Order: sequence, then C-alpha cells, then structure tokens
Amino acid sequence: MSVPVTPEERLAQLGLTLPEVVPPLAAYVPALRTGNLVYTSGQIPFVDGKLEVTGKVGGEVDPDQAKELARVCGLNALAAVAAAAGGLSQIVRIVKVVGFVASVPTFTGQAQVINGASELLGDVLGDAGRHARSAIGVPVLPMDAPVEVELIAEVR
Repeated sequence: MSVPVTPEERLAQLGLTLPEVVPPLAAYVPALRTGNLVYTSGQIPFVDGKLEVTGKVGGEVDPDQAKELARVCGLNALAAVAAAAGGLSQIVRIVKVVGFVASVPTFTGQAQVINGASELLGDVLGDAGRHARSAIGVPVLPMDAPVEVELIAEVR
C-alpha cells in the first residue's frame, strides 16, 4: 500500500471527505482570502446541514464527544479553506487555530476538546497542519453548539 502524499489522499485514507461548505448563519462569509492567507469564520459541528448535539461540555455533552465535535468543526474549516484557495493541496500550512468550548464553569479541559480539530489537521496535512492555537471556554455559542473552531491558513 502506498503512503498517502497529498492532503486529499490522506483524507481518503482516514475515510473522510470534505463536506459542503456550511452556508453562513448571519451576515458574513465562510472564509475570506487576503493575499496568501485564508481566514475562516467560526465553524460549528454541522453534519449534513444539521447540528445534532447541543449543550455545554461538562454538562449535557461529554468531553470525549466534544472532542469528536471539534474534529467535525476542523473538517468544516478545511472545507471552507479549500473552497477559498482552490483545493486542499493549495494549503501551505495552518498558521493558527482558535477553538471555543461552551462549557460549564467548572470544566477546565478546553485544550483537550480542541485537540479534536488539531489532531485532524495534523492527520490530513502532516507537518503543515501543526499550528499555534488558543482554546477558550465560553458560556454559550451560536445555536447552543458545544464547540466552534476557526483557523488561519497560509495558501499558495
């Protein structure tokens, strides 16, 4: 079996496909390119146009489930970057990830939740997926989503 070389091949090996870019919920665009950078808007864990899990991490949402939801957010963010840049192979590197975790006041595992997105980026992009990051606990997110992820990518 050959070693996957392109991000598209790595994605396929993981059994994943890029989803359709999630349409904006308000007055913004999913991603914006300026020069060689693409900034995504915050991506919540929509799957097939639906938000199936809502609530607070450490309350209604288990941290392991939230980590998987962050992975979905990361995949949605990659789809937005790919649409703005002309494909996954146009990504030079992920520069920065910001993850928001809607959590109960006593929950302190935001970093581990956002690892879901960070690990996905590494799995798909290899070293180009390594990035600077912030993981922030917040009281509530749009539509009562448990997690939201945005990123900045350098592109060709």
